[in-house]
Amino acid sequence: MRHYLEFEKPLAEIEADIDRLKARGDLPTKPDAQQIKKLERDARKKLKELYSGLSPWEKCQIARHPSRPHCSDYLKFLFTDRTRLAGDRGFSEDSAVIGTLARFDGRPVIVIGQEKGHDTKTRLAHNFGMARPEGYRKAIRLMDLADRFRLPVITLVDTPGAYPGKGAEERGQSEAIARSTEKCLLLRVPLLSVIIGEGGSGGAIALATADRTAMLEHSIYSVISPEGCASILWQDAQKIREAAEALRLTAEDLQRIGVVDEVISEPLGGAQRNPRDAIDAVGKTLAKMLAEVSPLGPDELLRKRREKFTAMGGD
Repeated sequence: MRHYLEFEKPLAEIEADIDRLKARGDLPTKPDAQQIKKLERDARKKLKELYSGLSPWEKCQIARHPSRPHCSDYLKFLFTDRTRLAGDRGFSEDSAVIGTLARFDGRPVIVIGQEKGHDTKTRLAHNFGMARPEGYRKAIRLMDLADRFRLPVITLVDTPGAYPGKGAEERGQSEAIARSTEKCLLLRVPLLSVIIGEGGSGGAIALATADRTAMLEHSIYSVISPEGCASILWQDAQKIREAAEALRLTAEDLQRIGVVDEVISEPLGGAQRNPRDAIDAVGKTLAKMLAEVSPLGPDELLRKRREKFTAMGGD
């Protein structure tokens, strides 16, 4: 069963009519077949209309869509010879962060991604993509491994933010995020990052401080969620639309101000409507970005990465 967003209700009604006509039998009558074709044309037209002028808040809803492809989907289709790497060697394994030794286009890489899960069971297992300190410490461990063996690092970012629970704070959440961000800056191998859904706060920055950062067209990347921003600035959770607008969290806004390098087009209706095409588009962008940075030596990588981030916020 499809999951429709709030602004997609007009489309939901048309597609419900299509489903009802198709459910009448395997061989629809000629009038039914003609009506189905007409409704399918109407549905595509409505889909184009709805997605032609999306507001920042509507993009937030798409970025959080439960049917968008997640980290595990990208691992399955883009990477081969996958070997899962677990644990921070200090406290425990954090399933919100997936670490994998794999091949990308035949080249050995280390992939670090945030996984939200696809259903209730897996969402609970992955803590909805909200990492605890051990998740970031695992990421640091794997980046150290990549440095040692000269392996490029690819990060797939999709989190509402780091886990804010008491236990996480007691175990040094902020310190772990800061050290993960620092490790990204100090890596002497190529580091590529793609924001595939939500890029929430420091929980995302800790993995996205990269040589090249790309965002899917309908993903978001922000210092705080629209809900949190509205509560702090206006003390009114209903101001989420205004907050989303003010935060400049869309891929287009962030590319314009130089925070991200690439915007990856999504299939019509978002990655959730055609996950495989979206995954293939990410693969092509990763291959392009890796080709751009692979010729650079360790010292040049460090210099260019530092220049990139120190220049942000300037004129």
